[in-house]
Amino acid sequence: MARVLIGSPVLCDENASYVRILRDAGLEVVFPPEIRLLTESDLLRCLPGVHATIAGPEPYTARVIESAKELCVIARSGVGYDSVDVEAATRHGVAVTITPGTNHDAVAEHAFALLLALAKDVVRQHQWTVQGGWSRQPTVPVRGQTLGIVGLGRIGKAMALRGLAFGMKVLATEKAPDWDFIRQHGIELVSLEELLRRSDFVSLHTPFTPETRYLIRAETIRLMKPTAFLINTARGGLVCERDLLEALEKGQIRGAGLDVFEKEPPGDNPLFRLPNVIVSPHLAGADTQSLRDMAEMAARTVVGLLRGEWFEDGRIVNPEVRPRLRRPA
Repeated sequence: MARVLIGSPVLCDENASYVRILRDAGLEVVFPPEIRLLTESDLLRCLPGVHATIAGPEPYTARVIESAKELCVIARSGVGYDSVDVEAATRHGVAVTITPGTNHDAVAEHAFALLLALAKDVVRQHQWTVQGGWSRQPTVPVRGQTLGIVGLGRIGKAMALRGLAFGMKVLATEKAPDWDFIRQHGIELVSLEELLRRSDFVSLHTPFTPETRYLIRAETIRLMKPTAFLINTARGGLVCERDLLEALEKGQIRGAGLDVFEKEPPGDNPLFRLPNVIVSPHLAGADTQSLRDMAEMAARTVVGLLRGEWFEDGRIVNPEVRPRLRRPA
């Protein structure tokens, strides 16, 4: 019987629908001995005898993959896979998969919640009021403001629809634009530089790659309005936190809403001490519905691949692995 490890701590639920999908397919489901974010050392101990994983953000390094002699599939419950050494996985015949189309609305909802919290100064207004204050300071309108979306994929599109619903003008930058969507919704496609100059709110929804590392840094922050807000629910590496900190302290931009960080967990990050920063712990895509949808898709992908099926819908990150894909003994 093939064994599947549920690696993500938020998915370790014996009675969950995705666990039933795996068990109904005749697979054995195993959980880590401790329900927490797994480290490289934890994976080295947990993976012997495991054929597939429903993975969270735990680090599938080259060392981990090389040691997992029976591993066939790393099924990420989500759309990011920067915690997986895809090259090593491909070399060792391990398929790496994601769950596209399952959490874009959740991320967009969270990004827009950060936008609203920044515009309406929700956190500070709450703190002042419960401490006995009654300042009633004016806040920033959202209607009529310009929302700049960096990356108009599934999540960027979902964010654009929310901005339009609030009466915002939407700009976007995207290397592979969906022109039907852009024309249908009256979105203006511009360069990154023009987007930064014109936007009142800049929301990042582009993948993290060597080319997009530190997309937001001192040089690009200087293009932004001093009244602008930055929102990042994509990946921490898109933003140089040192440069963002300096810009916020100097008033080069008005504020930031961050769900992701260069280092996670971020520890004692100096950004947390600024009054114009709102943060959350990389949970934008993890509401109860999206968690279930992602995990169910990951489970079905594991079942299919272990049965010898293949998927051509973009969920397999390394399709070149197909000729050498491992099979359970």
